[in-house]
Amino acid sequence: MCNNLLQYAHVYAWGREHGRKVISMRFSYKYKFFKISHSDLVSFPLYLLAKYGAALRLIPTASFKHEDCDAAALEQLMLRKRHIVVSGWYARFYDLFLKYRNEICGLFTIDPQYTEPVDNKMSECEGGTAGKPIVRLGVHIRRGDYAQWKDGMYCYDDATYADYIRQFAGLFPGHVVHVYLATNDPAVSASTFESLTDDADIHIHHLAGNAVEDLHMLSQCDFIIGPPSTYSLVAAMYRDIPLCRLDTLRPTTGDAPEMTLSHFKLFDHWFREIV
Repeated sequence: MCNNLLQYAHVYAWGREHGRKVISMRFSYKYKFFKISHSDLVSFPLYLLAKYGAALRLIPTASFKHEDCDAAALEQLMLRKRHIVVSGWYARFYDLFLKYRNEICGLFTIDPQYTEPVDNKMSECEGGTAGKPIVRLGVHIRRGDYAQWKDGMYCYDDATYADYIRQFAGLFPGHVVHVYLATNDPAVSASTFESLTDDADIHIHHLAGNAVEDLHMLSQCDFIIGPPSTYSLVAAMYRDIPLCRLDTLRPTTGDAPEMTLSHFKLFDHWFREIV
C-alpha cells in the first residue's frame, strides 16, 4: 500500500509541476481508504481503460521498472505525450515531491471511519496515566515477508525491539511512555512486551488494527522506530514525526550504538534513503 502511495505521489508531484492531471490507478480499486479514492478522476473504469490501453499499446508507457533506466529520456517522453501511463518503482522526483508534500498528504488523508476508532482507543489507553508527562512511541514490527527479504536481516525478534523500547524510555526520564505496536505478525502480544520491558512507566498497547488503522496509529505517535520500510516512512510523513530506522542501530559488523535522539530523523532525510 505505502509503496504504491509513494510511487503515485512522485508522479503526481511531477504532473503538478508541469500542469498535468495524474490519475491514480491502485487507489481507484485496491486501497480505498483515502481521500484520493473519492475524487472524480479516480475510478475503476478509468483504471481499466488505462491498464488495457497500455497493454494493447494504444496508450504509450513510460516504464521506470529498472534502477538503471534512462530517467531523463523517460521524462522527455512524458512531456511529449498528452496521455501516457507511468509505471515502475524508480519514477523518482524527490524535490518536486517535497515541494508538493502538503498536497500529497491531503490527498492521502485517511477516511474518518478508520481514524476515529483508533483515536478513541489511544485516548482510552492513556486515560489512567495522569500526573506525569506522556510520550507516545510507535513501534513497527515487520515480520512475514521480512523473514526472507534480504535474508531476514531486518526481521528482528521481540527481545531486540524490547531492548530499543527500554533505551527509548531512558531518553525520557520522568515520563510515561505509551508504546503502540503495529505489526503483520499475529503472534505479537502486548503481554510479551510488557514482560520483556518490565518497567512501570512503559505501557505496551497492541490495538490489532488493519493496515490503514495501524498506519494512522503510528502517525499519531511522537516518535517511531522500525526496520527500513515505506510503511513507517509514510506514517512519519503526515506530521513529520521523528523516525529511527533500526538498521542504523544494528550494523552488520562492530558494536551496535546506543539509541540517542540524534538517531531520530525527519521524513525528508529518510525519504531519500529508501532501502
